[in-house]
Amino acid sequence: MKHKIKVTFILLALFLIIQFIGLYVVNVYTPIKQEVINTQTGISENITINELPYGMQAPEFQTQFDFWNVIPSLIVSFIIAIVFILILTKYKWKAIIKFWFFSVVILAIGITVNAIFLDFNLFSSKLNIFSNQVQIAWLISALIATPFAFFKIYKPNILVHNFSELMIYPGIAAVFIPILNIYTIIFLLIIISIYDMWAVWHSGIMQKMAKFQIQELQVFNGLLIPYMSKTVKGKIAEFKKSKKTKKQKLKVSLAILGGGDIVFPIIVSGIFLRQYGLIPALITTAGAFLGLMFLFIISKKGKSYPAMPFISIGIFIAMAINLLIT
Repeated sequence: MKHKIKVTFILLALFLIIQFIGLYVVNVYTPIKQEVINTQTGISENITINELPYGMQAPEFQTQFDFWNVIPSLIVSFIIAIVFILILTKYKWKAIIKFWFFSVVILAIGITVNAIFLDFNLFSSKLNIFSNQVQIAWLISALIATPFAFFKIYKPNILVHNFSELMIYPGIAAVFIPILNIYTIIFLLIIISIYDMWAVWHSGIMQKMAKFQIQELQVFNGLLIPYMSKTVKGKIAEFKKSKKTKKQKLKVSLAILGGGDIVFPIIVSGIFLRQYGLIPALITTAGAFLGLMFLFIISKKGKSYPAMPFISIGIFIAMAINLLIT
């Protein structure tokens, strides 16, 4: 096992908690069609409630025939995002990267917090801002999200970092689920797993990007658990006893789990939740969890591993189980 049992348990527990929060957020934003009468025209109209905030609502694709409408745009967007990140990383445009992360974190956490307000029907009234109707809940959600984003990006703290991660990925998943279905997500899981293996085992891009984020930006998109070995703890205890001020470098180990490894299982489970119900969604979550746990068990110290292939295999097994019971 690559990390201590206690550290591994914490990573797995946080992963599972985020998955459950993700299912809750996705369920809250499940579109509900209602037929209403327009009071001005008297004509019956279909409206969608439980829409995503900040104008993020996307068209839904529900059939296999939409596969070729969605996949090309997603692949292009994926490539553009990777190239953009690589360019920013190569030229070390730290200010731009940090502001980008800051904006995304506010938006993602805002979507998650707004789901709670929406579920409990809080702050549902609207304000007229620049001739547009804006829900008060959207503004309050953004206000709550802003300090988390600020301390996560500009004043990093390990507790704030990991706590904010609990709210970021459910919000991101809620944006992408409406434009995906079972067919498209299977294709994406295969492509992303292949890319993950290439980026970790062949090119080393993932390790370079993680190193740049942690060491130079002091920002990381994913769970991050620092811990010390018994040897390092012993040295610290000796320093305290001797009361010496001698400078010495001490190695701190890091247990990390990337944001993509967290958000894609939420997306898959969310799709199953909307199309088949809670039990199939929970089975999918269990498959991703067991795949990740298997990776943590077989992993060895000093080596890097792509998590998505293991998570994807767990998800595919869960999909097969769902087919047998539905």
